[in-house]
Amino acid sequence: MSKYLVSLAIYFLVITFGLAQEEEKNTQASDSIKTTLNKEGVKVVDTLKVKKKAINPLAPSKSAFYSAVFPGLGQIYNKRYWKVPIVYAIIGGGIYGYIYNDDLYDRFRTAYKRRLAGFTDDEFYDLGTPNAPGADPDFSDSALESAQERYQEDRDLWLLVTIGMYALNIVDANVDSHLKQFNVDDDLSMDFKPFLDMDAITAKPVYGMALTIKF
Repeated sequence: MSKYLVSLAIYFLVITFGLAQEEEKNTQASDSIKTTLNKEGVKVVDTLKVKKKAINPLAPSKSAFYSAVFPGLGQIYNKRYWKVPIVYAIIGGGIYGYIYNDDLYDRFRTAYKRRLAGFTDDEFYDLGTPNAPGADPDFSDSALESAQERYQEDRDLWLLVTIGMYALNIVDANVDSHLKQFNVDDDLSMDFKPFLDMDAITAKPVYGMALTIKF
């Protein structure tokens, strides 16, 4: 039994030593080929040593969260600084439109309620020169009601637009963060480049051109 183990150990050592010698020969041959090619102006690059940028799976969620907390912050997190003024302009415009129409809605509603109560001192009763006694007001009751309803609809529309722009700000930050980490490196390409290999029999370099499709 012991002789069998000794023989097995010796056999293992011989195989290991032989593989190591073969690998060393291949390495030396490859190094000599690289040296020869470098002298000829051909640069050999080991693509396996190229480091790829690490992917952060939480980045899209973080950017979306930041934009939800404060619009534009997710774009800053993604380093898309040029988008921040656009976000502020769109959302700010929506807020301005809402406030503007809400103010007019309140003014027309107040005037309409006072007309119904029998008062004639609202701001829309006499807009220009004083009306003659008994003359019709500049804005009739029906005009006040119509204006009130119109500005109410415009106010609600601007509210929906503002909410939509706020949501779009979040979606943009999330999608942009995804696209920044989308794999568009050389592993997703079609390349036509010089080809180098070793002849297994003659151990001589073989030159050529290779069409490489990577995906």
